[in-house]
Amino acid sequence: MPPALTLGAGHTYAARLTPAGEATGPGWFPERWTLDGPEPYAVPLPLDRPEEAASDVLPLSDGRVLIRREVAAGRHTFSLLYPTGPGTGEVPLGALDCPELTLLPPSPDGMSAYALLPGKRSTGVWLVAGGAFGPEQVADVPGRCSGGVWLDREGRLLALDRQMPGGGPVKAVVVDLGRGGEVTPLLQIAPESNDRLLLADADSGLLLVRSDAPGHDRLGWGVLGSCLPVRFPECLRAPDETLTPFAVQPGQMLMPESCAVALRIDGAGGSWVGLWRPAGRRLHQFAAPGGWLAGSGFWTREGVLHLPYSQEDAPCAVALMEAPVDEPHPAVTTGTNASGATPPRGVCTPVPLGQAPLTGRIAPG
Repeated sequence: MPPALTLGAGHTYAARLTPAGEATGPGWFPERWTLDGPEPYAVPLPLDRPEEAASDVLPLSDGRVLIRREVAAGRHTFSLLYPTGPGTGEVPLGALDCPELTLLPPSPDGMSAYALLPGKRSTGVWLVAGGAFGPEQVADVPGRCSGGVWLDREGRLLALDRQMPGGGPVKAVVVDLGRGGEVTPLLQIAPESNDRLLLADADSGLLLVRSDAPGHDRLGWGVLGSCLPVRFPECLRAPDETLTPFAVQPGQMLMPESCAVALRIDGAGGSWVGLWRPAGRRLHQFAAPGGWLAGSGFWTREGVLHLPYSQEDAPCAVALMEAPVDEPHPAVTTGTNASGATPPRGVCTPVPLGQAPLTGRIAPG
């Protein structure tokens, strides 16, 4: 089953693969959603052949949709699709030969797309859309990398989860695409812990992480540039469920604790929505709309969560959910590291995020 829905930069467009149906036979075809108007609507982008379920689609800010296809074992092609009246136009962008390839989340600039190509001892970061001459390598990162979270609004600072050759823990690092792929440590919660970055907000610097530093995998949060350690709220501990953050409220400049965070909750009863703020002590849980494209959604600056869904009588729709109000309580001014000890004042070892090559943003303290 293909991923539910990929949201583009600015949330103007989204794209997914949808079943071709009886009229065109088995297979899938790309579909672009427009989300910035008074009502969302979908535009089908079928070609003269169905797509494979393993293909990837990614919307650009100009309305075109990038599609990655594996046309043969280890051979991946890239094209841009766009509506042309009754049909679909296609612009081939080139191909890459590699055993593994993963498209990264849409670049914040809205017009570029990148892919990860893991190798034996390093991982290549390739620009597959937005370049001048087809796919081109822009960085080579030692180790095996996965994940992918953008830390800025320009599409320059990319966080990856990296494991060095020979094994060892997974640590999040920053790759500066504006400096030829310069690599900087991002998360070092404990020496042997696996520390992955799941989500980041460029406005506030809020980071959502998953780490086994507390003894087993837990969701935690920190702030880019802060000397306070990563904190692991008890309300985000759910032994019988899987919590995955998928959207952070933007526009909360220098107020990371006030950002509303949306989480997908997967359990025995299916998938539903969790809403939480770092400043709060409670995870609010709500039923998702029927046909929710699980794990997709975005916040407005005003704190309204948009959840795309598709039903038989509403094939392209968005449900709105407001962030609940938490009871106020004193702000946390100290934290503990993985061992439970209070870190010395001014020591940034639990979260050495200030080492990242960030410019032009005041880091909250």
